[in-house]
Amino acid sequence: MSSPGLRSATLSIVIFLLFTLAWHVAVSGGASGGPAMDPEYAKLMGIKVEGGKSAMPGPLDIGAKLVEHLRKPFYDNGPNDKGLGLQLLFSLGRVALGYGLAILVAIPLGFVIGMFPVIYRALDPFIQVMKPVSPLAWMPLALYTIKDSSLSAIFVIFICSLWPMLINTAFGVAGVRKEWLNVARTLEVSSWRQAITVILPAAAPTIVTGMRISIGIAWLVIVAAEMLVGGTGIGYFVWNEWNNLSIANVIVAILMIGLVGMALDLALARFQRRITFPE
Repeated sequence: MSSPGLRSATLSIVIFLLFTLAWHVAVSGGASGGPAMDPEYAKLMGIKVEGGKSAMPGPLDIGAKLVEHLRKPFYDNGPNDKGLGLQLLFSLGRVALGYGLAILVAIPLGFVIGMFPVIYRALDPFIQVMKPVSPLAWMPLALYTIKDSSLSAIFVIFICSLWPMLINTAFGVAGVRKEWLNVARTLEVSSWRQAITVILPAAAPTIVTGMRISIGIAWLVIVAAEMLVGGTGIGYFVWNEWNNLSIANVIVAILMIGLVGMALDLALARFQRRITFPE
């Protein structure tokens, strides 16, 4: 009998094949019955044209375009002509910096908030006011004060990554069982050692959950931020290819954004499992 993992993988493959087939059929139907389109415009759009009729790029077109990008992912022919891999590296670098800064701020501050209810009550109104603000709403202010588009994007990633980690860290620290803390106090363990040896291991799964939520939001926001500020990055690549009317390149970029986001989430999920269920 097959294992649940094998059955899930098989079902995922079947769903993917059915989706691809439906996409191919829909595109083929559009090619035979869609409105007429100028051939030059269709070529720019990356749209297949047959008999003067048009359709969106099909899975075979996207596969061919993806292979083309994977052959030369890191080329650099100027400001508006860089490889897809290079654009992804620019975006990952910004996310790493903003996300890393958020870790340095959110986790220590979350510890303090979780350990001292008075500080939590004092800061809670500010957190509740700032948390719902869209990260992109900070972009104009960041551009005005920092005057650098790349640093402004990093600042926006910092802001959007901060709140999930801060709140989850405070929640995890505040939820540590009182019996464990009482035992540590009975043994006259210092507050610093309590934080490292008792509170941190107990709260670690909740903290990593906040980190996992934050990385997903950060990767989502960087695409939108780069569309606004331009220059480099996968978000700028998507916007630039749309301006070039290359729908095939836009779809390839969307696929790569999803795959990279999944890889980031899986990496943190594995880290979370190692913390929750250590070998």
